[in-house]
Amino acid sequence: MGKTAIIYASMSGNTEAIADLIEKGLKEAGSEAKKFEAMDIDGTVFTEYDHFLIGAYTWGDGEMPDEMLDLYDEMDDYDFEDKTIALFGSGDTAYDLFCGAVDLIAEKIQQNSGSLIMESLKIECFPDGDQEEACLEFGRQFTRCIQSAVRS
Repeated sequence: MGKTAIIYASMSGNTEAIADLIEKGLKEAGSEAKKFEAMDIDGTVFTEYDHFLIGAYTWGDGEMPDEMLDLYDEMDDYDFEDKTIALFGSGDTAYDLFCGAVDLIAEKIQQNSGSLIMESLKIECFPDGDQEEACLEFGRQFTRCIQSAVRS
């Protein structure tokens, strides 16, 4: 089935909480993943894994957070054509551009021959209530997508 990585950037803990819930959903559906904080890795991760769940919070007026900048820039050096990718992030609807960093990452992946297998998960601040369940289901759904791709 290939190896799965969850990569995230989190400052206040919101995006990390989303990543934890997604990981739990993956496990519930029978999949495993290794979690990485974006600032602790480099682009070689894109050659070592087959499936990616990438998340970031949005800074300011829709900007990429500092913790994700280096990895984001390195994405230009990799081809994502044969990778399974889904994105998630946290944001605040008080700003004009909600979860803009997620959209920037999506554009970067598409510029480098990749595509997303699911609609991006965008969470308002901290995942609680229905948003918590949405994170769990995102992980479960990602597992179903990679399992069906293996069977095809």
